[in-house]
Amino acid sequence: MTVGGIISAIVVGLIIGALGRLVVPGRQNIPIWLTFVIGIVAALIGTAIARSAGWADTSGVDWREIVTQVILAALGVAAVAGSYSRRRVS
Repeated sequence: MTVGGIISAIVVGLIIGALGRLVVPGRQNIPIWLTFVIGIVAALIGTAIARSAGWADTSGVDWREIVTQVILAALGVAAVAGSYSRRRVS
């Protein structure tokens, strides 16, 4: 992976994290930096899933890859928000 690839993965991850947070209903009591970290991880895992499924190389926008990444980010935000809020209340 090149430096440009890493930078683009971070930028896409930030956007994916924000979208994932918007998809999850209710208020999430987690810091924004944690949302961005979840988004970056979800973007990397979503890309790996898309590559293994053969969706990564298309002639246009990779909608299936993006939807996969947003779903992973939403699941990650929901899971972390649930455990993060329980940990802080205790």
